[in-house]
Amino acid sequence: MGTVRTRSKPERRQNRQEENRREAAPRNAAPPLTPAARIETLAGDPSFMTSLARGLTVIEAFSGNRHHPTTSVLSAQTGLSRAAVHRCLYTLRRLGFVDSDDERHFYLRPSVLSLGYSYLYSAPLASATQPVLERVSRFLHESCSIATLEGDSIVYVARSPVTRIMSVDLRVGSRLPAFCTSMGRVLLASVSPEKLRAYVAQLTLTRYTDRTIASKEKLLRSLPLVERAGYAIVDQEFEIGLRSIAVPLRDSSGTVVAALNASTHAQRISLQEMQTRFLPALQAAAQELSLLLAPEAGARSFALAPAHQNDR
Repeated sequence: MGTVRTRSKPERRQNRQEENRREAAPRNAAPPLTPAARIETLAGDPSFMTSLARGLTVIEAFSGNRHHPTTSVLSAQTGLSRAAVHRCLYTLRRLGFVDSDDERHFYLRPSVLSLGYSYLYSAPLASATQPVLERVSRFLHESCSIATLEGDSIVYVARSPVTRIMSVDLRVGSRLPAFCTSMGRVLLASVSPEKLRAYVAQLTLTRYTDRTIASKEKLLRSLPLVERAGYAIVDQEFEIGLRSIAVPLRDSSGTVVAALNASTHAQRISLQEMQTRFLPALQAAAQELSLLLAPEAGARSFALAPAHQNDR
């Protein structure tokens, strides 16, 4: 009778990692549409202004560039032709939103901030939450943020930074993947099961660290637990060393319109302290804010497909 070989711990660990990679691999997932392709899906609508959409797409493309991009770079990022990008840049430059020092490299001018300020001054979610957010941040001595769900990302609409603990420079308007962030988990947990399953089916889950939940089934199993608990803790799934906790932010009708979180360095704050000290402070702030927010204070409903699927 032969002996059964027992696998060593490194072998078992390697097998588990291989299984996780197979689970995370997208199955026949359609490649994300470029911004230009998304615009084309709407071009048949007689009320849709294609030129306006292209101009806004070019403005958004600047956010991914630390250096002054050229027409060719913006064309590659957006999927628009260089001629279309050139016309957009010419128009934006005439309007004072864009400029260039050498007619080749372009940069946004401060006047483009007026577009964002229009939202900040008019949206009750952004204007009503900032004082409360800053008070919680001072109490916890940690950075606190509020975000909504847009497609497959969370978008920061208010932020009170204390110390920078991430390699990513977060500010109002920044985007992070929803599936592996505490605010994203809280927001996804509020979506109905039918819409949530369809939503998750279209996602491409990236394994940012060895702690990232990159399996769609595991993600779907985790979200009902978040809903029942009323909060989400994400421990170093997006970036090693980053630990965060989030609670839902509801309007006066009880509808989840955003998420409120506090983030810290994993070596500084334990998971237990996040539950015993951070959670009560965030819950009290969320309850206070719910009295200030009118129904539909958030942006659009986040029971939506990912951004690259919305326009199909």
